[in-house]
Amino acid sequence: MMTELVLLIVFGYLIGSVPSAYLAGKWFCGIDIRDQGSGNVGVSNLIRATSWRVGLPAIVFDIGKGVLPVWIAYRLELGVAAQAAVGIATIIGHNWPIFLRFSGGRGVLTTISLLFILPLINGFIPWETVAFFTLAAIGFFALHNVPIGTAAGIAVSPLVSWIMGRPPGLTAGFLAIVLIMIARRLIVPRSAEAANISTKQLIVNRLFLDRDIRDGEAWINRRSTKQISATKAAKEIRPSREESRERDAEWRRDHD
Repeated sequence: MMTELVLLIVFGYLIGSVPSAYLAGKWFCGIDIRDQGSGNVGVSNLIRATSWRVGLPAIVFDIGKGVLPVWIAYRLELGVAAQAAVGIATIIGHNWPIFLRFSGGRGVLTTISLLFILPLINGFIPWETVAFFTLAAIGFFALHNVPIGTAAGIAVSPLVSWIMGRPPGLTAGFLAIVLIMIARRLIVPRSAEAANISTKQLIVNRLFLDRDIRDGEAWINRRSTKQISATKAAKEIRPSREESRERDAEWRRDHD
């Protein structure tokens, strides 16, 4: 059983590392979503940069890659703790993918799939999923803040699991997922936009807003803004070079 578990953990990490949003942007639109919008390698940024039609295959894949390894572990009769470990490996792969130099997305869709499949295949009603969508809806409709609702929905999953009397391995697995979410939000280099922000404010922004600065519109468009600035700079440089050549040509004519 230990061999099967290790192989499944490796499989979970590798399938989690497949950057579906990045590949969808490349294949369908010929763009690198790391250079678009917020620069995040995730479905939300992909949809903002392209469309729902392009983002749909990535949504299906990100959900599926959370379900498949866990379902295989269940079919191999591995325990609930082992199933959770395999699922956690998938989230880690999504957040820190080996195929993109360990810089990935947020793993929200894959996490949601685990909140659903882990209780369900073990004979429990997935109240963790119900709690997630309830808090996510409150964040979206009442607070107009998706990151807060998402974080709260994931954060309460171990509490819901404990209240519902789930096996300790499952509750511990959900707790590990919360810690991964926190790590993903905090352990990233400080962006240029946050150069003048205090460390305390930066931590608060990342934990509750899932970004370095408070201005959400500026954050999700920061890569696009940089591209526009670079394009303008290039256009300004080209005419100046052409003018310089013209001046050189005139000087040569005058001195010939």
